[in-house]
Amino acid sequence: MRDMDVLTLLKSASLLVPEETAGENDLTVDDVWEYLAHGEWEVALGLLEELGDVRPLPAAFWASMAAAAEELRLERSAAWCHWREGETRHGVIRADLTLRAPSDGGRRSPVPGAGVLRPMWDIGHRTPTGEPAYAVARLWVEGAPALEPGGRAPVRLAPLTPELWRHLRPGQVITLHETRRVGGTAVLLEVGLPG
Repeated sequence: MRDMDVLTLLKSASLLVPEETAGENDLTVDDVWEYLAHGEWEVALGLLEELGDVRPLPAAFWASMAAAAEELRLERSAAWCHWREGETRHGVIRADLTLRAPSDGGRRSPVPGAGVLRPMWDIGHRTPTGEPAYAVARLWVEGAPALEPGGRAPVRLAPLTPELWRHLRPGQVITLHETRRVGGTAVLLEVGLPG
């Protein structure tokens, strides 16, 4: 690891956070600078991620954060920062997902949480014959490494074709499909796609 690279990347990211931004326990970018001054880069990275949840920050912030996390070999953090960078460019879709229980025909293994699963979603489009025309979106489970079968959690979706999702609004229900059967139901919490 090149220490100067991590420090430079984290400094660059912190300069993109408005001074008045405060996270939990009123932590600010000044606190980040304190940790940077003492070589506490992982802590600084975590605080910057938290500040990135307070208000929208530019793609350059998340790109610097992802590069720093990669240098620190923090795989999940790097994946999260890349995910957030993508959201700044392509928009945000958040939902409350409930998976079907295995006893009800649902999956038997946990859904990986870090954006690797790309299930199909019934978002209301139909083929000329009236069948569902599924749309694909990667899935990120918020705050957990995985979602257990039959479980419920807030998730983020990254559509492969965002323009297909623009008609959606908070409160609408969409369904997850890994096969023809419904694998889960999601209530949309936030839909912020560029128009």
